[in-house]
Amino acid sequence: MSETYTDKVMDHFMNPRNVGEIDDADGVGQVGNPVCGDVMRIYFKLDGDRIADVKFKTFGCGAAIATTSILTELVLGKTIEEALQVSNREVAEALGGLPPRKMHCSNLAADAFLSAVNDYRARNGLEPLGEPSTHDEHGHEAAAEGEGEELRPQHQCTLCVAEKCPAELGDVAEEAKPAQ
Repeated sequence: MSETYTDKVMDHFMNPRNVGEIDDADGVGQVGNPVCGDVMRIYFKLDGDRIADVKFKTFGCGAAIATTSILTELVLGKTIEEALQVSNREVAEALGGLPPRKMHCSNLAADAFLSAVNDYRARNGLEPLGEPSTHDEHGHEAAAEGEGEELRPQHQCTLCVAEKCPAELGDVAEEAKPAQ
């Protein structure tokens, strides 16, 4: 896949669907990536067992906005169980593909939705369904939260910043952090 965005990615970036908040949401989830700076928050409201409304707010690159926008379209009208079957790969495919270095954005969108579902479950006295993905698009096991002093997110390697796999570079997350 080339490093350019598809027309569908550009459409969802320039005209994102379902942007906003839901004041009385049944579930709200937020995930962030300390390396690239993307932050996604997803809200959903149920009508019976179906997702009747879903909104998002994303601070991030065009791919982050587009993946969250398309995810909202993919889950709207589904049951939570059906919506959880939407994978990060399906998110990327629904956009006509993403450049390899932006695939982590589709993981973030799926992880934000899982976080919202787990918020819903917690509000209703249910156990969480799981954690965000622990393997990146390059097949490396990500560092467990709290391990060492790493800031590497659990769902991606530092490819989007360092241009190389951390298995080859060692821990570059700290070096790759934007200056504050």
